[in-house]
Amino acid sequence: MSERDYWENHYEIGETPWDKGEPSPGLVDFLADQPDLPKGRVCIPGCGLGHDARAWAQYGFEATGMDIAPTAVSKASQIPFQGLGSCHFMDQDFLNPPHHPTPFEWVFEHTFYCAINPSMREAYHQSLLKWLAPGGHFLAVHYLIDEPDGPPFGTTPEEVLTRFNPSFELLAQWTPRSYPNRTGLERMFWWRRSS
Repeated sequence: MSERDYWENHYEIGETPWDKGEPSPGLVDFLADQPDLPKGRVCIPGCGLGHDARAWAQYGFEATGMDIAPTAVSKASQIPFQGLGSCHFMDQDFLNPPHHPTPFEWVFEHTFYCAINPSMREAYHQSLLKWLAPGGHFLAVHYLIDEPDGPPFGTTPEEVLTRFNPSFELLAQWTPRSYPNRTGLERMFWWRRSS
């Protein structure tokens, strides 16, 4: 079964335990605590039903949610949204960007890195460099679990730091507020892409 078929099947039958019906608590707090962030276009890979994309849009960003599951994209597009910015969704594989994608000023990661096989993480890194403009910001919530047989596939802060240096400058990292079943199991990283 292809990756697309795997995720599409989950959304078709409604078997999506990772969907909490609300945006990442860490993202909600970040946006509330950073009212002067430079606005711009933000990409949310593996957006699912789009809760995180709508959170960005509520703060005035132009949010684009990407997912390879057409049902997820369709359902996300049907959820009403009112906010300061804009929000739309597309059936797009983040790991296979077009030849010359229009770069984003922000990429927000939450439960996408842990959803792909670790063998694809370098492809993730290279795709990120194509989607994100030089000087752009990469905000990530990583799932710190010891799980080799995912998804979700766990990671460690050390692996994350090694993966994204030196392409990105680490601005900050911290333990965010999380969903109840993930408390203490997530780490948030804020990077800026090197020019």
